[in-house]
Amino acid sequence: MLAERTRWPLWIPVFLGLGIGGYFSLPVEPPLWLSGLGLAATALFLVLALARRRLALVAAAAALLALATGFFAAELRTALVAAPVIERASGALMLEGRVVEIERLPGEALRVTFDRLRLERDEPIVVPERVRLRLKPGSPPFTVGDRLRLRAMLMPPPHPSMPGAFDFARFSWFKRLGAIGTALGPPEIVAAAEPNLDGGFGVAVNALRHRLTERIVAVLPGDRGAVAAALITGDQMPISAPMMQAYRDSGLAHILSISGLHISLAAGLVFVGLRALLALIPPVALRYPIKKWAAALAILFAWGYTLLAGSPVPAQRSFLMIALVLLAVLLDRTALSMRPVALAATLVLLVEPEELIGPSFQMSFAAVIALIAWYETQAPRQAAWREAHPGPLAGIGLYAAGIALTTLIAGSVTAIFAIYHFNRFAVWSVLANMLAVPLTGFWVMPWALVLFLLLPFGLEAGALVPMGWGVEAVNQIALWVASWPGAAFTTPTLPMAGLVVFALGGCWLCLWTRRWRWWGLVPMVLGLASMGLADPPDLLVDGRGAAMAVRTADGALLLNGKGGRILKETWSRRAGPEAPERWPRQSSSRDGRLRCDPFGCVWRAEGRVVALIRDEAGIEAACAGAGLVVSAVPLRGTCRGAGLVIDRFDLWRRGAHALWLSPTHVRVETVAEVQGDRPWSWHPQPRRRKAVVPAPAPSEPVGSETADEEE
Repeated sequence: MLAERTRWPLWIPVFLGLGIGGYFSLPVEPPLWLSGLGLAATALFLVLALARRRLALVAAAAALLALATGFFAAELRTALVAAPVIERASGALMLEGRVVEIERLPGEALRVTFDRLRLERDEPIVVPERVRLRLKPGSPPFTVGDRLRLRAMLMPPPHPSMPGAFDFARFSWFKRLGAIGTALGPPEIVAAAEPNLDGGFGVAVNALRHRLTERIVAVLPGDRGAVAAALITGDQMPISAPMMQAYRDSGLAHILSISGLHISLAAGLVFVGLRALLALIPPVALRYPIKKWAAALAILFAWGYTLLAGSPVPAQRSFLMIALVLLAVLLDRTALSMRPVALAATLVLLVEPEELIGPSFQMSFAAVIALIAWYETQAPRQAAWREAHPGPLAGIGLYAAGIALTTLIAGSVTAIFAIYHFNRFAVWSVLANMLAVPLTGFWVMPWALVLFLLLPFGLEAGALVPMGWGVEAVNQIALWVASWPGAAFTTPTLPMAGLVVFALGGCWLCLWTRRWRWWGLVPMVLGLASMGLADPPDLLVDGRGAAMAVRTADGALLLNGKGGRILKETWSRRAGPEAPERWPRQSSSRDGRLRCDPFGCVWRAEGRVVALIRDEAGIEAACAGAGLVVSAVPLRGTCRGAGLVIDRFDLWRRGAHALWLSPTHVRVETVAEVQGDRPWSWHPQPRRRKAVVPAPAPSEPVGSETADEEE
């Protein structure tokens, strides 16, 4: 351990992440003052350890301080971003607000984010800080900064469609998104955007992104322009669903996410290009530090590109690392490879702690750490081999081997996080990347740089047309590889504990340099093996009781087709595979375990009889002989003979339910239990109705009050 003391600082973001993960895993929200007290106590402990001058004590105190800092940073961030969230569906209302972001969806529909809201409704309603609306095709043209007025319907950000699934409500909390909804009519422009886009730098950047996306798709229609826009502005929404799925199944989805590949190519092209251009002018090249000038301009360009892309976490990480490398050029120093990664991770975690639990942060940093750890040990060998084998063929072979090895390492590491978040694995990603990455680096991105030079003169078509040729070639590679049999398959769910163990083992393997680093393979293998413990639920029901799914005799998941596309996709991925047959309406399923009539269904599994009620008229018949009852309607004390009853009120209070059946017991998990009592959790609010006050007796005074009845 002492011999590796120069690597100790690399563990700071790891312990920060453990503190942040500990905060998000809590079932209740802790007091902020208690977290601050813990941070102060660990800081004092570190001071005392430094005074004692005992290295082991100092290391332990520093680790505890990083843990406490991560926990406190996450809780402080939660408090700072707090914003109003509507409690229930609003019904139709008039909404007026300023456009802060526009996303073009496939089919010419728009997804628009508003702030500075004013809501007009008969009854009082919470006014969120931001809302996101889906506008139908055919809306009049408008831009970021315009103030619109339209008729809309709002609802709270949806909660997970099953326990353990993606929590959009938590995501919305940190985006200060208090409602989502749909426009019921075309918007009316109340006021045009002011020239200075009053409201902040972010709004101005979003306006620039939107205008640039519009100019790109105007020259390159279809998926060619949509993918080109994603590579330049980071806006992936216009890409059609089949093309997006092809990129995922071929293992090329990372090309669409502006990250290290794009930022490094852009900064490298600016650095090398400007330095070469200045070198052609001898009076300048001989008298001035043109290398430092090129490095400074490359930093500025990388920063602008990161902002233009919307500053996603991979782009932030890439910019911070590249900026540190170029800063070393400015200071005549050599940048260490793994330390910029640790510094970038530390800054991201302190500023946006919630990014730790998202796939973008995990996959981006996992890939870079694994690649740097590999090349730290293999770079001397590669350099020696290159000296021993001069010539262009050897260089081409080394480049091809580098692409294959890079894809294999990065793909293997990120595949685990993709399995956890998306339950998907791309089989042929190595081959697809060997074809697409050189094309992107040598053709597409250089033309993207030329595009930035031509945009101010309105000559963007001169760069977009040849860039589109390369983009179309990449699209065809994605479609071709994705069409192969078994190109991608759905995987079992990876438990969170397995992911954490795998990640910690990977950190041990990559952050140390001596032979004991190989001990990290043990927790990595154990984390992977935890997929074998995956036990998908036997019965699923959503928070309204409309969507249900049951396990068939052959292990597939039979869905009743309710609940919408996202819910069905989530259930199929996390609890599937989906059965090919349809939910029976007035008949039995193929295995005979599920039998339905117009009022509900009876499902027999594991020696149990489960009644699935969807109509009040079928309560009495369904309850007879059922040991477990799940009802989309209130039961109000009926079905007393059943061992377990879940009715409309239980679903409303606790959200979606997942049930595991066995001959001896029934295990139930709910969204409310998994979320815990957190600021973004589901807190059901009763609907208030105005009740009519009976007419008073003649001896009583006539009043105008009405009573609120909670349902």
